[in-house]
Amino acid sequence: MTAARKTAAPSSIAVRSNGVRGLWLAGIFALLVALLALSVTIGTRAVPWSDIGAALSGRVDDIGQAAVAVRIPRTVLALLAGAALGLAGAIMQGVTRNPLADPGILGVNMGASLAVVVGVAWFNIASAEAYVWTAILGAGCSAIFVYTIGSLGRGGATPLKLTLAGAATSVAFSSMVIAVVLPRADIAGGIRSWQIGGVGGAAFERIIPVLPFLAVGFAISLLSARKLNSLALGDDLAAGLGERVATVRAIGALGAILLCGATTATCGPIGFIGLVVPHLCRLLIGVDHRWLLPFSAIGGACLLLAADIVGRVVARPAELDVGVVTALIGAPFFVWIVRRQKVREL
Repeated sequence: MTAARKTAAPSSIAVRSNGVRGLWLAGIFALLVALLALSVTIGTRAVPWSDIGAALSGRVDDIGQAAVAVRIPRTVLALLAGAALGLAGAIMQGVTRNPLADPGILGVNMGASLAVVVGVAWFNIASAEAYVWTAILGAGCSAIFVYTIGSLGRGGATPLKLTLAGAATSVAFSSMVIAVVLPRADIAGGIRSWQIGGVGGAAFERIIPVLPFLAVGFAISLLSARKLNSLALGDDLAAGLGERVATVRAIGALGAILLCGATTATCGPIGFIGLVVPHLCRLLIGVDHRWLLPFSAIGGACLLLAADIVGRVVARPAELDVGVVTALIGAPFFVWIVRRQKVREL
């Protein structure tokens, strides 16, 4: 009898834990639906409900209905970009075992941004597909560079070394962007606006070419969940369980790079989504990547939608780009994590 109770206890705990996760999942889905509705209904222009309903049915007969019609692709882009960045952040933290990892902090977004700017200024790229391929190439090269620099010296790629290497790389790439743009007055205005990061001006013509890259990135990332759980146990133990550690890291990084590159090409470099969201999700549902990755995707979508809504409201009749709002949220959060997270010394 005692043995039976001992064996039954862990399973009952697991069921209860999954039940709690299910409740959080329902709650975050409800929040997402509410934010999607608010994103369509709230903007710099007040629109009556009759115009909102007409625009959602496909009619664009007056200014109010046109305003709602513009918000629909903007909402879709914020949903996709937020989910991509939240998932990419969780993947990067799992691959590097670095709680400070984020596409912005590790220089991946800025690498994609520099590649796009160079492509526009020197090679006259113009199509959406060219933007995406260029951004993915830049994101991949930046990720490899940062990981290589952070792995040098005693102790290998520690969280602190990776963070410092990423921050230094971001600053260097940002300066290079300025150096490329300064002599080109014809593109300077558009590049500066894009560099802030935002979803304003979204159109389905811009979103559709990005969908295949996002779909592949989502698939690769979500299928890496079990492998990342093994990797979290440590390289030696993961290898003892039969995992090819280098291959697991490479596949996970590929998924994150596709997500970051495609999102940056479309929206510009939006920071801190991939840092804030995975940490909050871990507090709610734990460290199991089979739950953490989809939760991070949904949470990232919620955060970016909320940031976009706030940006429309606080500066009426003008707007704040989501890159500004997420920076205001993420910078204090980053300081909070650094103060409380134990990281290995150099």
